[in-house]
Amino acid sequence: MNHKSKLTVAGMILTAAVALLSGCATPLNSAQKSELNAYQAKGLEIQEKTPQTGAVLGILPGGGSFYARQYGLGVVNLLVWPFSILWDPISGYEGSRAINYYATKSAADKNLRKEMSLLDDKLTLGQITKEEYIKSKRALEAKYSADL
Repeated sequence: MNHKSKLTVAGMILTAAVALLSGCATPLNSAQKSELNAYQAKGLEIQEKTPQTGAVLGILPGGGSFYARQYGLGVVNLLVWPFSILWDPISGYEGSRAINYYATKSAADKNLRKEMSLLDDKLTLGQITKEEYIKSKRALEAKYSADL
């Protein structure tokens, strides 16, 4: 095997390794994906990043990974471009969904705490009865849960 062939084989091995380690692994597990879908259905999703934009930018050298704030992976994808076109759109898409998931989860938790605090104040001030408090508390928990 000549020097050029060895470099080509090494490049193919590196590309396959990067593809297996980055493109096939999703940042969200199945439970988190279900939660995000439930938040979307309830209209609670916070969309910091557009997954479709992450996928389209994945065509550019490292673009999808950089968009999804995966800077180390973006550098690797930049170095192995154009091979990274095979997996970087997936990385950009899935990375964007992960960002949206964590932003949504954080906002839902924050809003729940805020509304519960207001509800607690109403109970303390005698503006609502204990029964109304319990009913309202259950409604708030259902509103901000990831269950449909």
